[in-house]
Amino acid sequence: GGTAAMCYTFKSLKNNRLLNAGDTIALGVPIFTPYLEMPHLEDYDLQIVTIHAPQENRFQFTDAELDKLLDPKIKAFFVVNPGNPSAMAVSDEVIAKIGKILEKRPDLLLLTDDVYGTFVPGFRSLLGAYPRNTIGVYSYSKYFGCTGWRLGVIAVHEDNIFDEKIAAHDATTLEKLDKRYGTLTPHPREIKFIDRIVADSRDVALNHTAGLSLPQQVMMSLFSLYELMDEAKAYQKACMNICHRRAEATLSGLGIEVQPNPKFDYYYGLIDLEFWLRKYGSEELVQWVKANVHPLDIVFRLAEDHGIVLLNGGGFEAPDWSARISFANLDEEVYEQIGRAVRAVARNYVEAFQRTPEGAGSKSMKP
Repeated sequence: GGTAAMCYTFKSLKNNRLLNAGDTIALGVPIFTPYLEMPHLEDYDLQIVTIHAPQENRFQFTDAELDKLLDPKIKAFFVVNPGNPSAMAVSDEVIAKIGKILEKRPDLLLLTDDVYGTFVPGFRSLLGAYPRNTIGVYSYSKYFGCTGWRLGVIAVHEDNIFDEKIAAHDATTLEKLDKRYGTLTPHPREIKFIDRIVADSRDVALNHTAGLSLPQQVMMSLFSLYELMDEAKAYQKACMNICHRRAEATLSGLGIEVQPNPKFDYYYGLIDLEFWLRKYGSEELVQWVKANVHPLDIVFRLAEDHGIVLLNGGGFEAPDWSARISFANLDEEVYEQIGRAVRAVARNYVEAFQRTPEGAGSKSMKP
């Protein structure tokens, strides 16, 4: 569902001239890889400004990075909240700072991909905070374990700037949009942006077959009704506990301790070897590894030596020497094995360094 939402949203923003070739958008990074790749396609040809949420700031956007959004050339800001792969929800303080940006940039479009929001207690979405400016995306697949059913939601508030921006287009642009959507109604200019997204999802001409199939609608209704009736949130607590236990098993295998963070969703974990090699080793060790080992060696070693497949963080604009682990897929006991395997890879780097002249006599490392 989230996958389709990304495609449909990009397409309708372009079709309705809210984003045009050569325009600039901002991406909150680290971010799910397709958000980095889609703007470069010939279909969109968008320029990208990255708004960094550094690990040193617990994956929260800094003031300096958010200030980039004050540049009027940036038309839209895309955020995955909680993050993928950082698994960190945007803090209340950062949400408030984005609000200050919008006071100065009321024309800024926001898109928030909240697929993992139901894994964070008390989650707050940008759509809830700033509904006029925001397109919200949610998928049922993660929370309800229905990956493959393609159950998702694109939400826009009734009072939104997207409809206002479309209505404010010049006469030539409006005539082109009249032609595009004219087969749907005698009054195409009255079609809301959310309805244009539905039509665009089937190239307008097939609008009569757009949307979800009946089995999908029934499945979404059952999931939604169950969640509304579960006032004690027993299901949500059970899902969170499963992910928490798997994360703790991984940390046990890694032999490291991590400070708790209420904004962490425990759906993914980002293991940054550079950070831990520096913490438990030395700067000399880190520099030797970076000079002699390719960042992708981590995931290739895990696959070749241990039969474990993780994604490298660099593809998400996360730290180069990191790997993403999902706590949603495997039995609990497997995660301790994954932790030990990552620790074994780190140990190999340490031992290789200690066999070099510069590493001889270096202090032992916890892993």
